[in-house]
Amino acid sequence: MTPDFEGTLEAMTLVLVRVSGLMVFAPVFSSQAIPPRVKAAFVLAVSFLVAPVVAQFPRAHAELGLLAVLGELSVGLVFGLTLSLLFESLEFAGQVMGFQFSFSLVNLMDPNAPVQTPLMGQMFGLLGTLTLLGAGLHRTMLAALLRTFATAPVGTVTLDPRAGLALLPMAGGIFAAALQLSAPVLGATLLAELAVALAGKLSPTLPVMALTVPVKTLLGYGVLIGALALWPHWIEGRFTALLDEAGRMLAGTAGTA
Repeated sequence: MTPDFEGTLEAMTLVLVRVSGLMVFAPVFSSQAIPPRVKAAFVLAVSFLVAPVVAQFPRAHAELGLLAVLGELSVGLVFGLTLSLLFESLEFAGQVMGFQFSFSLVNLMDPNAPVQTPLMGQMFGLLGTLTLLGAGLHRTMLAALLRTFATAPVGTVTLDPRAGLALLPMAGGIFAAALQLSAPVLGATLLAELAVALAGKLSPTLPVMALTVPVKTLLGYGVLIGALALWPHWIEGRFTALLDEAGRMLAGTAGTA
């Protein structure tokens, strides 16, 4: 074995670890709907093509070691946790709307995880996945990961506690984003409840309890269908912002492994 071949093989192994982190943690790529053999073949193909190039980057340190492997794996972890905040916001918004639609007890098994999720939350999660695939953002995600080899060369990534602390305020934005998405439906259903309550005061014989749920559901669905036209633009903008934030966090993790 020549030294060049050994260096390329070590660089390919580190690249494989970084790309496999994306397949484990990142949305869409981590879906259980993708067969494991397809994921393995994709990771091997990308690593084989990218390793000879990234090994020649300045400051690249393609030597196997425990710290180097953990650092490469942390890149996929940062990408996955950051981008998963978008889907958490969508599922939380669906859960809030489910309470207004009286669907709080309707749960389904999530195909992407072995847990039960609210019906509306799962629907919005599938809508987010469809938007990402339709807009080609999965390719953008992969391209962003490959660009990290320039800002954080292979073998030089170290775990930085500041990156974890930066995720805390971003996680706090889940609640604000969910309220922003569900605000039109919440406002419409609240007005429907007030209207039915006032009608019940004016006419005591009116079956208020029997009218509240269908009126809220029909009005809420009407407002939701009208608001869905704006959701793809919001999802793309949120995704781009989270992807840029993940790139900024990874730019500060490059060091001497």
